[in-house]
Amino acid sequence: MKIDSEKSEFLEEMLEHWQEQKLLSPADVERLRNSYETKHFDWRRLAQYSFWIAMACGVISLGALLVDNFVLRYLESLYNTSDGVISLISAIAAGYLYFLSFKRKKTKSHQVFSNEALVFSAVMLTANSIAYLGKAIQAGGTHFSLLLLLAVFIYGILAYFFQSRLIWAFMLISLGAWFGTESGYLSRGNWYFIGMNYPLRFVCFGLVLTALSFLMKGSSAKAENSLRNFGHFFQITYIIGMMYLFFSLWLLSVFGNFGTLAEWYTVKQISLFFWAIISAVACVISIFIGLKYRDDIAREFGITFLFINLYTRYFEYFWDSWHKALFFCVLAASFWIIGRKAEKIWNLEFLKQ
Repeated sequence: MKIDSEKSEFLEEMLEHWQEQKLLSPADVERLRNSYETKHFDWRRLAQYSFWIAMACGVISLGALLVDNFVLRYLESLYNTSDGVISLISAIAAGYLYFLSFKRKKTKSHQVFSNEALVFSAVMLTANSIAYLGKAIQAGGTHFSLLLLLAVFIYGILAYFFQSRLIWAFMLISLGAWFGTESGYLSRGNWYFIGMNYPLRFVCFGLVLTALSFLMKGSSAKAENSLRNFGHFFQITYIIGMMYLFFSLWLLSVFGNFGTLAEWYTVKQISLFFWAIISAVACVISIFIGLKYRDDIAREFGITFLFINLYTRYFEYFWDSWHKALFFCVLAASFWIIGRKAEKIWNLEFLKQ
């Protein structure tokens, strides 16, 4: 077996530890060492980063073209092209890329990153097609959340048909955007909807989405023999639901249930401590659930956002009142302590010492 250098170092430490503890004989250790080979270069990671850089360079290239005078004059000549035609061309191009990418998944399944890059390009063209379709029929108007709802249905159908987690992720992002804009439209531009500002609304949205992810997980057992089932999307739905939930809770701990910055500026941050406690309690509950049921996602979200909340409170309450030298000295010491504790936990968990 060929493994990367990081895993090889870990295995080497474990083998030495087991030999010291008399759990393995020198012959066993040597036999196990001969069963794997260290890869000196991680080509998979290079491929992944290369495709990311390629897509970023494509965006930069497009931006550079748009400031070129020759290209600008050419685009001006296309200005009279109808929105409907642009929408149709984008839809055709997206359809071709969907067909090509999923055909390649069958014939060239090992080319994971290039296939996903094609899907990503198709998703962007789909969004462009929907946007220009809205402009063509002027269905958006002030109620442009209808276009986002259309994107939700299109991405959802494509994701289910092709069993693509990437498209499903874009569907969930579009669903969140639709929820935010639709609630804003129903409140007639008011910052509050049923007495809730945007962060509080998305706390509810994240809770519902997270709960739905577990319903999807349960559906996978019933659809075990089906080629297509919603259980395939459990993990990505769970992760994005938790992202909506915990990021919104963090924003709520900072801004409270205020609709505008003008209102927020008139109160002291200590008056929002109640929201900070709710956010911290949610993190602790998530950590507890993660540890009890061995749910890595719940545990990691809880730990990460608990630290974010603690350091946010630290900046809120001590930035103005403490001397900056003392402030950063305490900050450095806290990270040093965390690093030391993390190192000890790693040693206890992996080296059993």
